[in-house]
Amino acid sequence: MLRLAAVAALAIGLAACGVIDAMRDGLKHTQAVESDLEVSTGVKPSVGFNWHNGQLVVVTVTFPQVLETRPVRELAGLVRASVEKEFAQKPNDIVLGFSLGKS
Repeated sequence: MLRLAAVAALAIGLAACGVIDAMRDGLKHTQAVESDLEVSTGVKPSVGFNWHNGQLVVVTVTFPQVLETRPVRELAGLVRASVEKEFAQKPNDIVLGFSLGKS
């Protein structure tokens, strides 16, 4: 019984390490995308992500305001290129958003 508990604790610990590593690496990637886009656009966005079983499911890039200096299509290209470069994996989806502030 004690051996079973030890094996279970070890398995949980190893699984948790994978989750912690994924979160740490994901945060590095988000910061890299934020920095890259800040240099490209002059505005620092907020970047979020969702991993599932080692697959990058979705990356969300939200700018704090509507950017009127670039067309949305051009901005979308910059975001896509930055996400794919910094995450080193194509996500299933990229969501681009803008905060409109208080109504």
